[in-house]
Amino acid sequence: MCRVRGHSCGWVSGTSLAPLAHDSSADWHLAYREKEATVTTATLTEADVRVRDAVMRQLDWDPEVDASAIGVAARHGTVTLSGFVDTYAGKLAAERAAKRVHGVRAVANDVDVRLRLERTDADIAQDAARALELHSTIPETVQAIVHNGHVTLTGRVEWLYQKKGAGRVVRSIRGVRGVMNHITVSPTAAVRDVRHRIVKALHLNADIDARHITVTVSGNTATLTGTVGTWLQRDSAEHAAANAPGIAHVDNRIVVQSFFESKIDEWDEVC
Repeated sequence: MCRVRGHSCGWVSGTSLAPLAHDSSADWHLAYREKEATVTTATLTEADVRVRDAVMRQLDWDPEVDASAIGVAARHGTVTLSGFVDTYAGKLAAERAAKRVHGVRAVANDVDVRLRLERTDADIAQDAARALELHSTIPETVQAIVHNGHVTLTGRVEWLYQKKGAGRVVRSIRGVRGVMNHITVSPTAAVRDVRHRIVKALHLNADIDARHITVTVSGNTATLTGTVGTWLQRDSAEHAAANAPGIAHVDNRIVVQSFFESKIDEWDEVC
């Protein structure tokens, strides 16, 4: 374990990442495709098959995703991703790609991170400290602890966007297997009319149809309820609320209800 950002770096346990097994991506890709084929089609609805195929196409299309060893299953709007990638950033990119597909209401990301490059916790910790330092919006109160390739963020910030920003900074570091963000958000003072500000921000955002979203604010927590048509709108609404002053937590209960069949039919016709 190695602590950085405000603490001296000292070893608690001299662990290093295990080398990546020499698996063939092509073999894994074939194995997962064959596994999907063994699913009895009678157990899947036509909508399930269309969503699964659409997600697979989206993964193949996205340049941030290596889809050669990722398997996809879909049932009742819930998509499960399995298999492996060689970076944590790639795992998150696969999840984002799946959420962009019409008809996806939830994503279970079971993709495993298998590193191609062996790195020690000390190397990752040094990169994390440097990355946090280079971002002026992240205060020096944020600290990173690295153990077996997993980064834990701690400390205090005044804004929720600073907490989320710190997570984005470290998740792209080479050798990272996962990120746990335990940063505490402590707003300096209560802000008046926060709910009104959030509602206004939602309606001004071109990516959000805010007509069916309800905002409630209790203390420093904003709760979002209602329905939207896509995951993009759901995530955009949460992002808008997180940027509001005085908000330390966003409870996003928005449900994705998408009329996706016509969209996928149009895509199939184009293809």
